[in-house]
Amino acid sequence: MRNIVLFGEGKHKFVLLNESDPGEEDGVRSNQYLIQHADAGVLLDPGGFGVMPRVLAELLRYLSPQQLQGIVLSHQDPDIVGGLATWLELTGAPVYVSEIWMRFLPHYGIKGMNRFVGVPDQGMDWPVAPGFDLKLVPAHFLHSEGQINVYDPEAKILFSGDIGAAMLPTDKDYVFVDDFADHLKYIEGFHRRYMCSNRAARIWADRVAKLDVQMIAPQHGPIYRGKAVQDFLAWFRELQCGIDLMA
Repeated sequence: MRNIVLFGEGKHKFVLLNESDPGEEDGVRSNQYLIQHADAGVLLDPGGFGVMPRVLAELLRYLSPQQLQGIVLSHQDPDIVGGLATWLELTGAPVYVSEIWMRFLPHYGIKGMNRFVGVPDQGMDWPVAPGFDLKLVPAHFLHSEGQINVYDPEAKILFSGDIGAAMLPTDKDYVFVDDFADHLKYIEGFHRRYMCSNRAARIWADRVAKLDVQMIAPQHGPIYRGKAVQDFLAWFRELQCGIDLMA
């Protein structure tokens, strides 16, 4: 388990709250993140039911659940949404998710959808606190039809959901990607299988190129920083994947 401040200047922080240790989960190891601006917080992809107590313990190092101004779900998968019903009991914060997944979330045992905000296909700017906005960036079909990313313009970090995700073996455990060429073997198979098409990848890469991104923080695996950010974007923009590979 980790608690790593990826950015911390003045009243603003971007924190990797909890990355599951090898063997901690029977499923996929996942990252959860907190963006804190003064006394306001945003929780990104809170995770499955099994990691919820650990994520809560790490969150409490920074603020209480009552200080959360929102929870963002990048898409609809259980490793993101599985623990959400418990979070909703701890905080009154709204939950932001692509509008196309609103009708599916009750299947996770969630009663009532009045606290959910459907993010439109084109994305949106979200005023989290006075003087601070987050940008909810569309990343459709990568891999989810309704995936959204979160760009923090103060930290210059893009939370990318499953884009950039790495499936590391249990004997590998590093926080940052500095050598993209060496890291490629841990992402290539996943991205070719799970990402929809090169057209979707190009649209996303061209959109991200307009932002000032210093780090890419995926939902699984290490965080891209420095030259590895541009190396990943260049590789992903040209990737043949999904329906491109169907015979």
